[in-house]
Amino acid sequence: MQRWSMMTVVYLVARYVAVGFSVIVILRLTMYEALECMGDVVDIMLGVIMIARLHAMYRRSRKVLIFLVVIFLAIRIAVAVMVAIQLMHASGEELVLSGNFLCIINLAGDSLFMGPTTWILGIVWEVLALCLAVWIAVKHFRELRQHSSGGIIGDCFMMLIQTHVNYFASFVVIACLYVAQLSPMLSADELSLDVQIYDGFAQILYMVQLSVLGPRLILSVREYYAKLVADSDTATAMTSIVFQECVHVETSCSV
Repeated sequence: MQRWSMMTVVYLVARYVAVGFSVIVILRLTMYEALECMGDVVDIMLGVIMIARLHAMYRRSRKVLIFLVVIFLAIRIAVAVMVAIQLMHASGEELVLSGNFLCIINLAGDSLFMGPTTWILGIVWEVLALCLAVWIAVKHFRELRQHSSGGIIGDCFMMLIQTHVNYFASFVVIACLYVAQLSPMLSADELSLDVQIYDGFAQILYMVQLSVLGPRLILSVREYYAKLVADSDTATAMTSIVFQECVHVETSCSV
């Protein structure tokens, strides 16, 4: 029986916890606190995936791994403290609008700014990860150009950078949407239709980022590896066929 790797476990947790989180957000089946905790779990899993990718890109450098883990833990601890403060000052209010029951979460005092602040810390982490990825990729491309070689290594780094940039772009867009909720235009009337549509659009993008773009960081690597194996098998099979035909021709000529 084949054992699951750590990345397989992380992928499954990130993918299916994120899907469950998305369903719960849509159906409103659980409390505000549970939603916050589930979102944090998925964010931590995606952070582990990012650290593993960068660790591999830096040729398993121990210094880089320690640096990434320390920075990530510092950010996650700060986020956890802010979320805890936000939950302590959160209160629910039940409203009836046109015969429909609506639960509104009210945040008092400084806790109102905690949510967008956590997204700002997330942007700091993602910018750091992107800069490290781009720097090592440029370094490798220069080395490959000097040695007039590219091939698999260059293609691999190109794939890693493309998926990383796509994920980073989606995260920045979503983070900006949530940080923009601090603007007076959106915070003045949270029950207006325009604000509700804005909030729903931000939640949909957030769910896509968690359940689709995040796990793609692992799937893209596995798809690339599977393509390499398939191409290698095809090349081996073609070489074998050509070799057999050459042997057959030589045998016929000798006869």
